[in-house]
Amino acid sequence: MSKKKAFALRINEDMLKAVEKWAADEFRSTNGQIEWMLMKYLKEHNRLPKEKQKPDNKK
Repeated sequence: MSKKKAFALRINEDMLKAVEKWAADEFRSTNGQIEWMLMKYLKEHNRLPKEKQKPDNKK
């Protein structure tokens, strides 16, 4: 799993309340809900970054 990076997010208060409610309904944290929403959108629009290839450990 990739390293997580923290950053500040400015969001409309009503939008945040809606996300917090949705997160509670799904038993997720608000942060987890936002991550889930972003990942879903990225997948739906084929915008996921390509995964880095791991070196083959075969000798």
